[in-house]
Amino acid sequence: MAEFKNILIEKTDDIRVVKINRERALNALDKETIAELQEFFTNHWSDDSLHCVILTGAGEKAFVAGADITELAQLDVRSGNELSARGNYLMKTIQYFPKPVIAAINGFALGGGCEMAMACDIRLASEKAKLGQPEISLGIIPGFGGTQRLPRLVGRGKAMQLILTGGMINAQEAHRIGLVDEIYPPEQLMDKAMEMAKLICSKGPVAVALAKECVNRGLDVSLPIGCDFEKANFAQVCGTDDKTEGCKAFLEKRPAKFTGK
Repeated sequence: MAEFKNILIEKTDDIRVVKINRERALNALDKETIAELQEFFTNHWSDDSLHCVILTGAGEKAFVAGADITELAQLDVRSGNELSARGNYLMKTIQYFPKPVIAAINGFALGGGCEMAMACDIRLASEKAKLGQPEISLGIIPGFGGTQRLPRLVGRGKAMQLILTGGMINAQEAHRIGLVDEIYPPEQLMDKAMEMAKLICSKGPVAVALAKECVNRGLDVSLPIGCDFEKANFAQVCGTDDKTEGCKAFLEKRPAKFTGK
């Protein structure tokens, strides 16, 4: 497994916990950290031993408190375009990664941190988490997909309010508006994330991957086109060994033993 400077990788069976490890900087996303995360997801794109990823931050204060302000302060038009391109590419990689990615939001998820959480498939938050897109207060706008994913998750009006005011909301409000899916006491967050990851890993890997792909692609197209895509993937999964095993196990009233084939 590759050695990284700013992220830690913990392996538990077919689950990887990816922890942004810049606690002194509240796990801010500098260029090096973005590059390391990109390398991890790219290198594990076709890893059959990996079935689920949990993404979190080191320490108790922050998931990711945003981009690195010292780097932002130096940006001009050209370098701003380059940074946004790298950040957007990482978020797209996370969103379309063929295995589910769970965000365990253990503290501040601001700016790029909120954008990274939104790129994940499921967002679990500590009761102490704070979320927001405060870029407007720096005279800039979200640059890693925030203006696009936030309204898709919470609706146009609430997204406008958060983006245009730069306001920060607590976990309870984030849950109410649909920005996070579940909230837990801080000491339970990682256990709950692991519990969910293990539940997902107990399902057929082919079906999980195709279900995720259907949802992602369907949100980018019209409903009829999305349904056609779902039909094609449903037909594909019906020809797998996992489908045969899943149905047989159900009829025999026993746990299924999926092989990913």
